[in-house]
Amino acid sequence: MDNPYNVSSVLLLNRFDLPPETIFPVFLFATLSYMIILFCNLILILTIVLNKSLHQPMYLILLNLPINDLIGSTALFSQVIKEILTSSRTMQYSACVAQAFFIHIYAGGAVFILTAMAYDRYIAICCPLKYNVVMTHAHIMKIISCVWISSIFLIALLFFLLLRLPRCRSELTHPYCDNPSLLSLVCADTTINNITGLIGVALTQVISNGMILYTYLQILIACFRSRRSDTKAKALQTCATHLTVFLLLECLGLFTIISYRLKNMSPHLRKFMGMSTLIFPPTLNPIIYGLKTKEIRDKVVHFVRNKVFPS
Repeated sequence: MDNPYNVSSVLLLNRFDLPPETIFPVFLFATLSYMIILFCNLILILTIVLNKSLHQPMYLILLNLPINDLIGSTALFSQVIKEILTSSRTMQYSACVAQAFFIHIYAGGAVFILTAMAYDRYIAICCPLKYNVVMTHAHIMKIISCVWISSIFLIALLFFLLLRLPRCRSELTHPYCDNPSLLSLVCADTTINNITGLIGVALTQVISNGMILYTYLQILIACFRSRRSDTKAKALQTCATHLTVFLLLECLGLFTIISYRLKNMSPHLRKFMGMSTLIFPPTLNPIIYGLKTKEIRDKVVHFVRNKVFPS
């Protein structure tokens, strides 16, 4: 008797049904999008790394955001561009798992990094006299380590539970690999996986949203109590920038999760929502921080003029 779980290690892709005349424009759009993401995020990384004046707690934590954005966008675009360029309809299961792992690392890392940034702003604005005592380099390293270890641990647990299950399907329709799409290939009880995933998402959202809500309420109270208008304006501008990035990520993430639950949703809309979470935040984050944060904006302009386009 044939083993129903003896499935090939090669997955069949049914994700982009592109007419021949649209292949080049789509390939060009995907390549340009990835190049813009690479350029903007690398400029932000190099600006912070090469300027000692930006080696402050806020910017050291911020440095992790473009690194995380590059992880997510590279995991997506490397496979998408290859698939469009080669018209490939197959993918190794191991490559799909790797892509899914890094995409989830990106999603979890973004939430934790933005939460750490909110904590930094809370200490800076609400406890300014204690800021240099609390936010030492050792403490910053602990925060950054905690952010990455927490994200990696949660995602590793999720994928440990996934990889123990047998597969009996090999066709993928989602535009990229992730935990739900890999679970759709499984022919076994996924209750433990679903419960673990829901608990992980719930804990992450409760902790991050709770901390960010509390810190911003305290920051707003501190700003309105402050008599110095310049301090108030700078604090509110910094927080508005951070809140814009956080709300962008949360809204796109929420729409993506909802799209998985709505079975009657257009598959094209579901694919767009899924990819938007990995395209828009990595593109807009460095632009938002570059335009809204004066210290970074001035250093970026100086870096581009002297290093990228020297006269």
